[in-house]
Amino acid sequence: MAIYEFDGYRPVVHESAFVHPLAAVTGNVVIGRDVYVGPGAAIRADWGEILIADGCNVQECCVIHVFPGATVTLDESAHIGHGAVIHGANIGRNTLVGMSSVVMDRARIGAECVIGAMSFVRADMVVADRKVVVGNPARVVKDALTWAQSGTADPAQCAALADLAAKLRFVRSPPYYARASWRYDHLAWSSKTDALYSAKKLSDLESVLREAQKLASAQQSAQPAGQRTRQTSGKRK
Repeated sequence: MAIYEFDGYRPVVHESAFVHPLAAVTGNVVIGRDVYVGPGAAIRADWGEILIADGCNVQECCVIHVFPGATVTLDESAHIGHGAVIHGANIGRNTLVGMSSVVMDRARIGAECVIGAMSFVRADMVVADRKVVVGNPARVVKDALTWAQSGTADPAQCAALADLAAKLRFVRSPPYYARASWRYDHLAWSSKTDALYSAKKLSDLESVLREAQKLASAQQSAQPAGQRTRQTSGKRK
């Protein structure tokens, strides 16, 4: 990794963090545990301070910089998408800043927000928790859904979502269900991280699984007997 001391300040990087060799980290920077910093990223605290909390993700070609005497803070598990610029702003816990977005000085983005790709967040803008922000200039367009709003967090439900998604991967199906499989894998992954989806989504998963299994069974029955045998046994004749 490229670590540069400036004006007596040398970056502090936790041993569990990964900073790509093509990234540059300069000055008064603190990087917490399990942080990822991608190639081409520039994190430069030559006159101010940059604090990157545990679990953050700073992707390729991002720039994080700060004016003299100011501090940039990325709270725990914040995600900074490819090519985004964070200049003197504070990003809340588990907030996603989309690709090529710019967040300007003294802006404060709350926890669990989504900043849409290529948005421009003006200086001094304050965004409350769990908001979706898009545009140039950026504005709040809606709330971001979370399990806390509906009280539907249920570990058993999350496990069921993951199990159904795994089953979908092994259903023999046409492209529609292949797309559905990817989609519901993603839902299950999201649910395991923050229990985002309600029981209605679980019933949707079950319905799609039943349809996929029914179609796969019909396709199997419509095939010639010899072909079915070869597919079932996994052996060539």
